[in-house]
Amino acid sequence: MSIASRVTAANVEAIAVGTIGWLAASDTTIVVPVYQRQYRWDIGACEQLLNDVRAVSRTDASDTHFIGSILSTAAVSDEDGDHLVLIDGQQRLTTLMLLVAALHHTLRDEDPALAGELRHVLVHPGDGRRTKLRPHRAWAEVFESVVLERPSPGDADRSSRFDDNYAFFRSQIRPGEAADIWRGLTKLEHVSISLGPGANAQQTFESLNSTGEPLRDHELIHNYVLMGLTHAQQSEIENEYWIPIERATGEQIGSFWRHYLVMLTGREVTIAGGRGVYDTFRTEFPRLDLGTLRERAAHWRAFAEIYGLLLDPRGIPDAGIARHVAYLGTFGRGMSPLAMRLYGEYADGDLARGDLIASLEHLQSLLLRRTVAGISTERLVARLCRAAEDGRAALVHAIARITPSDERTRVGLKYAELPHAHYVLGRLAGVDPTELELDHITPLAPADDWTPDGARRWADLSEDEQNSFRALTQTLGNLTLLEPALAERAFDAPFPLARETYGRSTVAITSEIARTDAWSTAAISARTADLTDLFLEVWRRPVVVGIDDDDLTPILDARKRRGWPRGWEREFDYVEFRGEHWEVPDVRYLFNRIFRRLWTESDHSRQSVLDFSARRGGPIYPAMAWNGQWDEIAPGHYLYMGWDSKYMLSAVQGVLDEAGWASEVFVKYSYIGDAMR
Repeated sequence: MSIASRVTAANVEAIAVGTIGWLAASDTTIVVPVYQRQYRWDIGACEQLLNDVRAVSRTDASDTHFIGSILSTAAVSDEDGDHLVLIDGQQRLTTLMLLVAALHHTLRDEDPALAGELRHVLVHPGDGRRTKLRPHRAWAEVFESVVLERPSPGDADRSSRFDDNYAFFRSQIRPGEAADIWRGLTKLEHVSISLGPGANAQQTFESLNSTGEPLRDHELIHNYVLMGLTHAQQSEIENEYWIPIERATGEQIGSFWRHYLVMLTGREVTIAGGRGVYDTFRTEFPRLDLGTLRERAAHWRAFAEIYGLLLDPRGIPDAGIARHVAYLGTFGRGMSPLAMRLYGEYADGDLARGDLIASLEHLQSLLLRRTVAGISTERLVARLCRAAEDGRAALVHAIARITPSDERTRVGLKYAELPHAHYVLGRLAGVDPTELELDHITPLAPADDWTPDGARRWADLSEDEQNSFRALTQTLGNLTLLEPALAERAFDAPFPLARETYGRSTVAITSEIARTDAWSTAAISARTADLTDLFLEVWRRPVVVGIDDDDLTPILDARKRRGWPRGWEREFDYVEFRGEHWEVPDVRYLFNRIFRRLWTESDHSRQSVLDFSARRGGPIYPAMAWNGQWDEIAPGHYLYMGWDSKYMLSAVQGVLDEAGWASEVFVKYSYIGDAMR
């Protein structure tokens, strides 16, 4: 056990220790108290831990990896004798124990000496039937059956995080890698904080876990990029690259990194409930030497400057491009990854000006038509970035297949509230709408004396007539733009008076209203029909035949869920697999069916499964090497079914990508699936 420092106080002692040495010490027996939450780490967290262990194993002998603090207090009981009560650190220690157990069971026959060292970490020194870590008694038996490899007849149908995470570690330890993983484990360090009898355990726990603001993704990226450099090197990277990135993106630097990574990877980057942006960055940019870092940082800086132009198009020298970038901004920042890529190609001379503007027009049509048709505009951009990688024709085709048809758009415009009314009416009229006011021809709340024809008052209309007007009040045919002075005169005015005001407007689609003698629901519908013809010309759908998908999500963009969230059994309505319609309700079913289908489809697809599994460490294995849920898909080939939802979906995406089929597989989310978080 290595001790780096010691700080003592009346009731608290903090010691920096080597984690494996601390666990292996004969006097270390750790008990998880009853009030602790259940074990919750998922496979993604296990994967990160294993990656950290592997990374530190390859560094110099003096390098270590700090895993945080472990908070405990000494106690004694008849059942456990002298022991430590674990107040904070259960998740990390439990996961480490599962990794050590997987390592122990992998090499115990090949390297008995090392297996003996691992056993000291796992097994209670006075009782070989018990583990060093004693979980809550409600799940202690399950934990010990995994760590001590004590199978029982009912284990095959059992489902627990202990089984899943142990299975993950077993699957990932490659032949000949055990010694490297052990070397990495011995380099783990933590601060062991022991509380005396007068300490307030809850207050100490809250102080460790609640003090200060957690670092945001872009701050973690900043630290990650600079850490390990000399002071001079840090200053160079900071001044030459990082500060210009901050200057270009301002308060939107976090969004920049997420959108940049979507552009780079062609995959959605999760931001809710974790450090998705930072974790993705680390995956894409492992530790870099200084020369490579300079090259990568120049790329980041160039795209940060482009992102700054998307945020404020006034800085774009070409007025036509600036106008369309501003138009695209009407719909938010969701298409920024693709817009960055396209503008970057234009700036490098790889995309003509006309093609850039055409692509920006197509994106506006896509977003506006989907909004009009009541179809989500979320999670579209990653698939379009992937298509752009294959060239302009592939991008146009990808946009077209998810852009609603003219027929669906007509229906939406006829009955639904017009979205982004200023933008839409301004473009229809060919004017800048920023200096104009939006006017409702039939007011939102007509006064009793308001009249549509000069003959009948609003109060005299039947309830059905009033409701018919109300249903169309926010639709395209009842909206127009007016100069501010005219808008003030027309506001809530009876139509005969407002009609005269409309006639004075310089906006063509407004002055035309003056030719209407009386305002009625029929007049609104007729104007909607006329303006819809113009709408479909301005926001055209790329010319393709027979594609207008039903809000399908490409499998590569399917939402990854942590664990098994409520409702997972009915996440999907169906799956479209290479033109086939599959009644698939959940990711577990899909996982099994995809691997079985690829195995039997062709020699190429079967080889894709084998290649993917060999590189990923599963989920196909030559034997049922540990307890858990298995499915034999062929003699001598077993599919492990004990993964969590996120890992199963990742495996489905990866193996379909390997086989070259990912672009032909889509999921349709159910109502439950759309609502799941």
